Amino acid sequence: MLLFNVSRALLRGARRVSDHQCRDVHRWVAPTLRELRRRREKMGPEATLPRSSHTDWNYNAEIFAFGKRLQENFEPSVLQQAFTHQSFIEQEKQKQAAVGIDEPVLGVHDNRELIAQGDSLIQQYVEAFLLKALPRLPQQFVGSIQEALTSEAQLAHISAHLGTKDIILAADFPIDDTLLASTLKAIVAALQRSSGDERCFLFVRDFLCTTLNQRDPFEYLHITDALGTLREYCQERKLAEPEPRLIGTVGKNTLLAAHAVGIYCDQKLLGTGYGEDQTIASQEAARDCLRKLFGIELHMRPVDFNLTLSDCGAKIKSSQAVKGARNG
Repeated sequence: MLLFNVSRALLRGARRVSDHQCRDVHRWVAPTLRELRRRREKMGPEATLPRSSHTDWNYNAEIFAFGKRLQENFEPSVLQQAFTHQSFIEQEKQKQAAVGIDEPVLGVHDNRELIAQGDSLIQQYVEAFLLKALPRLPQQFVGSIQEALTSEAQLAHISAHLGTKDIILAADFPIDDTLLASTLKAIVAALQRSSGDERCFLFVRDFLCTTLNQRDPFEYLHITDALGTLREYCQERKLAEPEPRLIGTVGKNTLLAAHAVGIYCDQKLLGTGYGEDQTIASQEAARDCLRKLFGIELHMRPVDFNLTLSDCGAKIKSSQAVKGARNG
């Protein structure tokens, strides 16, 4: 009985406290909040402002933190140049000319040279990595994967997730994909100038080439006619003509028909495929053959992402020799 009375007293006290707290909220609070919300919706969304517009912005600290975040040693002046685009230089010159300065002196240079050098390094390192990691893949299909890994959208995605968007010095805002991709190229060149070729190659390998992880390389090849491509491949290597043969069928002349086709070359079975008709099954069998010939089967060994510059050095020299011969 005593415990019951104590419980009732505690509940009565808690109810009294909650009633007191509710009485502390004045009647004008809710209408005021509704009016503020109505005015905010009437004005529309707030304009997106650059991070540099905040009062706690420290550009030198951001440049220093960027290199430490990536665990790379950049020369501060070179890294700052990598983030400085030509549009920012032109904008600053116009501002100084507007206040009467005839020969503006900014003390920084734009990153056009770094962008050109970084683009060359990225193409060179990615191609060498693919030639080493996928040695049986023909050159034309290596180029397809290389183009996908170094596309503007892919470079911009990587650059944005590295935190470059808030540090880029450009006249345009918000920063578009073109600026993000070109900035990443300039950063690669800045790293090469600051830390050498080995660190630059590892940077490209770790942030660009690793996008192949747990991806099917066959998706990058964009082969529309697999059987025709297989025939061209065998013809270039002076192999026998691939011959599709029907090796099995189930449910013929029904809606659930399934055909199995095998492709033979020199009386050897290269691959098999299945489909609702023989044409589709032949194309699937040709894709299976191409996977085996190119060394990119579904059960292939994972791509080795521990390759270093010394491992791919021979591939870099051979690709440079081929390009030099084409230009000559």
